[in-house]
Amino acid sequence: MADIRILRPHALGFSAARKIAFKWAQEAESEFGMACNYEEGLEADEVLFSRAGVKGALTVSQDLFELNAQLGFLLSAFKDRIEGEIVKNLDDLLGA
Repeated sequence: MADIRILRPHALGFSAARKIAFKWAQEAESEFGMACNYEEGLEADEVLFSRAGVKGALTVSQDLFELNAQLGFLLSAFKDRIEGEIVKNLDDLLGA
């Protein structure tokens, strides 16, 4: 198994960051076939995501996006490519 951890500090505030996290979850579902569950919290929201061979969470707070994912054995060989795609997708949303 391989782990992916991505940290992205931001200065958007919680409301704007929450909207980006929600959009990320929608894109993960439509583009990558992920099953996403969005849980709102007082100080942080969490998007739990999974599909065959992948599970993880995107945590968003007032000043940080933190993505942690675990890849199953078969997808571990594609870790760099998968991580690159996640980074690009998240960075694109943060830049929008």
